[in-house]
Parts: sequence; structure tokens; C-alpha cells
Amino acid sequence: MTADVLGQLVDAIDRGEAVALVTVTGGSGAYADKLGEHCLVWLEASRECTGDLDLGGLTEEVLRDARKAIAERRHSNLTYATAGGDVELFVEVQGKPPHLIIVGAGHIAVPLASVASICDFAVTVLDDRPMYANAERFPTADHVIAGPMVEELRTLRASGRGLDADTYVVLVTRGHSHDVECLVELIDDPLAYVGMIGSRRRIDAVFQLLESEKGIAPERLDGVHAPIGLDIGARTPAEIAVCIMAEIINIMRGGSAESLSDLVRRERMARRDRAQQRAAT
Repeated sequence: MTADVLGQLVDAIDRGEAVALVTVTGGSGAYADKLGEHCLVWLEASRECTGDLDLGGLTEEVLRDARKAIAERRHSNLTYATAGGDVELFVEVQGKPPHLIIVGAGHIAVPLASVASICDFAVTVLDDRPMYANAERFPTADHVIAGPMVEELRTLRASGRGLDADTYVVLVTRGHSHDVECLVELIDDPLAYVGMIGSRRRIDAVFQLLESEKGIAPERLDGVHAPIGLDIGARTPAEIAVCIMAEIINIMRGGSAESLSDLVRRERMARRDRAQQRAAT
């Protein structure tokens, strides 16, 4: 590996950028002498690669497949058969670390930040109360922000430090009015996950309010995980933190566990279907 590629790879990992190291591992015919050629590829097609695979017209297809592997967070073996010979490559993905934003710095947020950190998430805690949102209370968090919650979410979006497909947001503020304000702010962001704490009864009331008074289409709320977490019978703040983190990992890894929100979501969708059928008759 050249010093340039190695340096760029180390810098990308330090900055938490999603990149892949692509290496030629085998070849025949015109590709027989390409063994060991490598380049560093970023997810964004606009960014120029570092290094050169020296594969001629095949390079663009390889780069597209490498970016797909980055987007899917998986190492990949790529094989191409061409008229000039065959070539094999290995794509080693260094994914952007998942980012958990905990909105609310109360009693559940403290163990949740610790559990998320243990699970290798970058953790941001946000609350408008400096006596709760501080580094002493959250020693394992990467960022602790004290300020108006909706405004700080907008700042995070503008800074590029969150609210993207690698971001998981948990709404556990001191009151549902704050949760709802933050949910409205986040509803159209391309998040990997957004969850909101609350009982089934309260969640139903909140969603009805958002539909009737905020004009939010019911379908836009289907991706919200509320009630939050997996149904493990959690009671204490630490247990609730575990059930929330378990749901996030289940979503991230494509697990098969059922969330507390799944039943509520199915019931809500069934009510919509019945209402549409009645309207059609």
C-alpha cells in the first residue's frame, strides 16, 4: 500500500468517514499483472479516489460496486469476466460509525449513552438544561449539547454531524410536548431510526394530534418507533436503556425481533385500510 493511500485511509477513519480499500487479488489475461493494485474509494461519487487500480474501462464499474458495498456496510469479493481476461478484487469497507443522538438528558439517557458507547456508537446528548446536559453527567458521550433542542437539531443538520442515514435518534425528553416538537422537526430527515418514548395510549393520542392539527400524513409516522424498544419487560432506567439499544441494533443489523411499536403500527395501518374501504363504498 502506498503512503498516500495509507495516509488518506487513516485520516478517513479518524474523521469517521465511510470509505473502502479496493485491492486486486487475482487476474488473468490483460489483468494478470494487476495483482496488488489498490485504491481508496469514498461513498460520494464526486470525491476523487486515491490510488489507481489500472483496470482501464472496467474501473468505473468497479467503483460503482465498491460504493454499493460502502452503502451496504459490507466487505465484498468482486469478480469480473471480460473479453480481455478475468479479475478479482476485495473491497474492505471502513464504515462510518453509527451515530446515536439522545434528545433529553434525563434518567434514561444516562445509561443509554453508556450502553451505546459500549456498542461502538458515536453518542450525542442534547438537552436545554445545562445542569443535566454536561460532560460530567455523560462521560462516555462524544458530544453533549446544552441548548434549545429544536434549534440544536437544526444546527446538527446544517453542520453535517447528524440527521443522515447513519443516525439513530431517541426522543426521551422531560415532556411529550418537547418530544413532539422534536419529532416534527425530524420527520422528513433520512434517519436510520427515530424512536419516541411513551405508552401506547399516549402515542396514539400524539399521532392523532399530529395528523389533525399539524397536517402530517399518517404514512409519514409509520417509520417512527413508538412505543420505543423491544418488549423485554424492562422497568428500571437501565433496563429501558437496554431495550431501546436492543431495538436499534435489531434495526441496524436486520434482526428478526419484534418491536413494541410493531403491533401499534399494524393496528394503525389496519384502521387506515378500513377507513379507506368505507370511503370507497
